[in-house]
Amino acid sequence: MSLKIRLARMGTKKRPQYRVVVADSRYPRDGRFIEKLGTYNPMLPKDAKERVNIDLERVQHWLSVGAQPSDRVLRFLDAAGIRKRAPRSNPERAVPRKERKAAAEAATAAANAPKLAAPKPEAPKLEAAAEAPAAEAPAS
Repeated sequence: MSLKIRLARMGTKKRPQYRVVVADSRYPRDGRFIEKLGTYNPMLPKDAKERVNIDLERVQHWLSVGAQPSDRVLRFLDAAGIRKRAPRSNPERAVPRKERKAAAEAATAAANAPKLAAPKPEAPKLEAAAEAPAAEAPAS
């Protein structure tokens, strides 16, 4: 049985609230779960104390048993200092779209410019190879 520590949605339409639960990975997102570990309310401000409530002792128990946290829960655990989350880097995310397009066009233009210069030195080699078989043909 593969265990996951993940979020199960509750609350009404456009007013989400989540439970932090331990569930079998085969169960539906909002379906059956083994144990409720806490709550998460994304509608509260990020600095509010009640935004994330997790029973850290039970989380450590389930992690020791082999439960794998989802990405969002792993963020909560990283903030609590229980488990480290590997940093993800997307350096293009901070660059505005217009600048990314301009940089991509400049890179494409730079890549195409050397290709146009490269075939010119190869052309005399092809001509010399084409003349050699022509000289052999009349001899036979």
